[in-house]
Amino acid sequence: MNDLLAKHYSLPTIRNILSLHIFADYFGAKKLHQVTKGSTTTSSLFQATGEAAGTSGYVNITDMKGGKVGFSPVDSESDGPMATYVKSVEELPYNISVIQISHVLSSPEAEAPTASPADLNVTSLMAKQGCKAFSDLITAQSAEDTFSQSLQGGLTIFCPSDDSLKSFTPRYKNLTADGKTSLLLYQAVPVYNSLGMLRSSNGLMNTLATEGAKKYDFTVQNDGDDVKLETKVVTATIKGTLIDEDPLAVFKIDKVLLPKELFKAAPPAPAPKPAKSRSASSHDDEADSPGPAADDEAAADEDSSNDGGRVLRGGIMTLCFSLVLGIFFS
Repeated sequence: MNDLLAKHYSLPTIRNILSLHIFADYFGAKKLHQVTKGSTTTSSLFQATGEAAGTSGYVNITDMKGGKVGFSPVDSESDGPMATYVKSVEELPYNISVIQISHVLSSPEAEAPTASPADLNVTSLMAKQGCKAFSDLITAQSAEDTFSQSLQGGLTIFCPSDDSLKSFTPRYKNLTADGKTSLLLYQAVPVYNSLGMLRSSNGLMNTLATEGAKKYDFTVQNDGDDVKLETKVVTATIKGTLIDEDPLAVFKIDKVLLPKELFKAAPPAPAPKPAKSRSASSHDDEADSPGPAADDEAAADEDSSNDGGRVLRGGIMTLCFSLVLGIFFS
C-alpha cells in the first residue's frame, strides 16, 4: 500500500483504485487455481459504480505456471510486477472470500483525476433541486464556508423544501443574526449518512450548530419506510434525495428543523383519562338505569307468590315423609 499512498492521490481517486480490488464474483483459493482454460475476466466494483469507461473496470485473472495466479486490470499499462495471489485470509463459500495479493491493482482510468468533494457547489446543487429558498438563506447569512469545510470529512444536509420555508419565513426574520446562523447549521450533520444508514442507526445526532453546552441535536426515528427527524419542537420527514454519494448526502424534508434552543418545545400530549373503577361504573349504571315498569313489578310479584307456594309444598312433603318414617320404625 505504500506505493499507492506515496503518489498522494485525492481520496476519490484512491476510492476508484480500491474499488478495482472488489470483484462481483466469488473466488476462493481452490477456484483461483482451477480457472477454466487458465484465464478469465471478472468485473469489479469500479465497473459497477459506473465510474469506469468501457471495459476499464474489468480484471483479468490468470492461472500461471508454477501454481501462481496473476491479477491485472484490462487496461493496465503498468511496467511493474504483476499482482499475484499470496494467501487466503478468509473464505465463506460461496458468499465472500478475502485473499491477499502482492501488489496494488491500478489502471489509467482509475488513476484519472477525480473532482474533490470540496469542488462541489452545495448551494447551487440545492437551488436546482427544489431547495432554492434554503440555499439563498445560506448565502445571505454567509454560512457557505462552514458547509464547504465540513464536506471533506463527510456531510449530511436535510434541506427544507421551498414550500416549508415559505410558511416559516416570518418566524425566521424574528431571529437574531446568530440565531439565524444556528438554525441553518442545525439542518446539517457533520457525518455522511446514506438513507440506509439513517434507517439502521436511529438515535440522537449532533449537528453543525452543536457547540459546547449548546447541544443542538435531534433524533432520527424510523416510521415504517419513512425516516423522521424529531427535534422536540417539530417532526420532519425525509421526502426525497438530492444527492447521496459519499462523502455528501442531501435529503429534502417537509418541515424546517426547529431546535429547542431557539424555539419553545411542543407541549406534551394530554394524559389519557383514568378508566372508571368497576364498582363506580356499576353504581353509575344502577343510578342511571330506569326503574321497573308496572308490568314488570306485577310479574315479579307473581314469581314471588309461585316461589312461596313451591317452598310450602316442599315443607309439607318433608313433614309427611318424617311421619311415615316414624310410624315404620315404631
